[in-house]
Amino acid sequence: MRITGIDVYHVAMTLLYPFRTAFGNDSVIETVLVRMQSEEGYGWGEASPWALPAYSPEYAGGVYKIVTELFAPRLLGQEIGTGEELQERLAWAKGNPFAKASLDTAWWDLEAKRRGQPLWQMIGGKQPIVDVGADFGIMESHDQLLAEIEAAAIAGYLRVKLKYRPGWDLEMIRTVRRHFPELTIHIDCNSAYTLDDIDMFRQVDELGLFMIEQPLMHDDLVDHATLQNALTTPICLDESITSPARARKAAEIGACRWINIKYPRVGGMTQAIAVHDMAASHGIPCWVGGMIESAVGANHCLALATLPNFTYPADIFPSSRFFDHDLGNPQLVHSAPSRISAQNAAGIGVEPDPERLRRQSIACRHLVAE
Repeated sequence: MRITGIDVYHVAMTLLYPFRTAFGNDSVIETVLVRMQSEEGYGWGEASPWALPAYSPEYAGGVYKIVTELFAPRLLGQEIGTGEELQERLAWAKGNPFAKASLDTAWWDLEAKRRGQPLWQMIGGKQPIVDVGADFGIMESHDQLLAEIEAAAIAGYLRVKLKYRPGWDLEMIRTVRRHFPELTIHIDCNSAYTLDDIDMFRQVDELGLFMIEQPLMHDDLVDHATLQNALTTPICLDESITSPARARKAAEIGACRWINIKYPRVGGMTQAIAVHDMAASHGIPCWVGGMIESAVGANHCLALATLPNFTYPADIFPSSRFFDHDLGNPQLVHSAPSRISAQNAAGIGVEPDPERLRRQSIACRHLVAE
């Protein structure tokens, strides 16, 4: 299909409360949305790298600039028949997976609509219903955290993920484990530690956690292999997995036993599917993470999470968890406690509300093929 137009939006979405991680505290999520047009229709994509280059080297303002000035112009007027073809046209640029993902996901929504299929079905998903977990960031007190975890357990969530950083680490997780000895729990370190902390992780190893997510540097594989070899608890890699090749290398050196796949971090739906397949071929199960996207990006996450090697509850949340009014329409809601269902409409079944998109846009650019 020939790409006739691409609209790019740099958007700021205010959170209901600050999101606190090892990277810092965020009250606003900055994201980039793309509307891709062909003669047959249009599709929406999203990549949410946030306002500052803390999670990854990319940030929303930079992604917007690269997409509008470098990437989108190279796709306009071109015939693009597969996600792989789109990736090949952008392969000249090193890195920049979030920028590539904003365009790649828009293409997938457009193509699924062209075929008249839900995206989850088109990519080979096993069923539309996806199990999701409960996540908790850094809080004011252990008592507040315990109350939130208890509410999640009563609600029927199948697992709990806890953010973990210096000052909110060993004492916190010991307290939680004492109160919830049987609950499936894992911690997410967001690259906050080094191998100098191996003795601390050996103490964590005694608590029966399901996994330890990204304990060491964001671009490391080798030290993770050393740490994994010293622990019984599985290590899950997140930030370190930026491509199918990185997933293969992690598997070959024993750097992890789980992989978290965030489609923007690896370059889009095309690459996320390839990472999923690579991990499966090495016997490494996966789960889907998120970047607090709007319902547009979250529904791309949902479609991805229906693939068969995603076997751990995903980080996909109802719109009301983070936003007063989600930018996307319809809002994302639970289909049942601890479950969310992918849309059965063609594509992802969601697009931005025009008025909210206008109000929340920092910048926008409308590009058309000559």
